[in-house]
Amino acid sequence: MAGRLRAPTGRYGGKSAEQRQVERRGKFLEAALRLFGDVPGYRGTTVASLSEAAGLSTRQFYEEFRTLEDVLAALHLQVNDWAEEAVVAAFAAAQDAPLVERVTAIFRAYAADVTSDPRRIRITFVEIVGVSPRMEEQRLARRARWVDLICAEATAAAARGEAAPRDYRLAATAFIGSVNGLLHDWSAGWVDATLDEVVDELVHQLLGILRPPGWVRGAS
Repeated sequence: MAGRLRAPTGRYGGKSAEQRQVERRGKFLEAALRLFGDVPGYRGTTVASLSEAAGLSTRQFYEEFRTLEDVLAALHLQVNDWAEEAVVAAFAAAQDAPLVERVTAIFRAYAADVTSDPRRIRITFVEIVGVSPRMEEQRLARRARWVDLICAEATAAAARGEAAPRDYRLAATAFIGSVNGLLHDWSAGWVDATLDEVVDELVHQLLGILRPPGWVRGAS
């Protein structure tokens, strides 16, 4: 398919073309979460099967997307956006709390969101991996956003004397890998622990990065 088909314009059933387009796109993404995030997975899904699952036609698919990879890309961004929104809300609610409480609130919010539906974890940590250079670039770009968030919080904590002053980018990048790996393994049943215990371990690791042995609070 060289490009998307032109979507219909005008009002129909009391809804504008824009409203109908948003609804169609939402149905395709909901169907993709079911199919990509479970059986048969992204690689086992076709445009026809996705359209059928969404209750729409293949023509309507091509009015919204060029390829199935475009759907995967949009779904991956949506899943990450949900998690980011949960983290930002938790941070805003705990911004005046001590560092340990802030970090704990952030990770509880993140873990609760990404593990609320195992299909989200599969989309983020499994289905997108190795699909194409474009998807790898998007995956790494979204991971970089999480690294930036941790670096910003770490730098702010250091400025308040709550953490050691340093360049946190390398440590944050390594830590994000630990977060993703542990949550994926927990969701797959490979880690014998409760979600609270998993979060506590992640908090413990991050605090160890922010407050290394020998660091004295308030020291420059």
